[in-house]
Amino acid sequence: MTEPTKPLATGGMSSSGTTTVVKINGPKLDAADKKVLCSAVCHCKAVPNIGKDGRSLKQTCVSGQLRELDEALGHAGTYKPEVNYDMTKQPPAPIMDSDIDTKAHGWLPGWINKYWDTIGEDGNPRPKYKSGRGYVRRPDVVIVKNPNLPPNQDNIKQVVEIKFPPDIMNDPQREAYETIAGGPQKLVELEPDDCDCNKPEPSSSKIPVEHLGKAAAAAGILYMILTKRPMRVPAY
Repeated sequence: MTEPTKPLATGGMSSSGTTTVVKINGPKLDAADKKVLCSAVCHCKAVPNIGKDGRSLKQTCVSGQLRELDEALGHAGTYKPEVNYDMTKQPPAPIMDSDIDTKAHGWLPGWINKYWDTIGEDGNPRPKYKSGRGYVRRPDVVIVKNPNLPPNQDNIKQVVEIKFPPDIMNDPQREAYETIAGGPQKLVELEPDDCDCNKPEPSSSKIPVEHLGKAAAAAGILYMILTKRPMRVPAY
């Protein structure tokens, strides 16, 4: 199978004489989804979680904020952070809570201990589970089409992998997430530079009118989560 063309273009020469590689195209988020996800990315870039060893945990911060958003929406949110996928299934199957099928399972080791050795849908047992083999993959965010249904492949709008430099997406991750999403055209990479975190937000929204209600609701709830204070409600 031929490898998909990577959406990259050669840029200029760096001071060390090496050629820099710059993304110029590829799958993008729509305006509404970008507004919500970038709110979390920019907040966590500026105010990250801090680990016990003093490390800056920006990625953990984003996942935590989006998880709170999904919980605030009764696990019927559009943005599903860190859902584990069983890669032995075709297509990969999301590992969800046994009681709420729109909620990601909260404890992967427990799910593995209980279900991994069961017979698969094809009548054959799964291979013996070993960490690091890629049997389970967990993208940063899955955007679903219908938030009232689990994030199965036919309900996935896009898979988003968020990277804070110098972290980059490696080839095994890319291949796995494209498989989860259903193709490379549904995998989006998002970095703080894509969000213009250092620029003030324009006073006039550029979000299409048909998406404004959904984005405003999600962004408003996320605002309360990020700031830990009530959202301002305009007077009429």
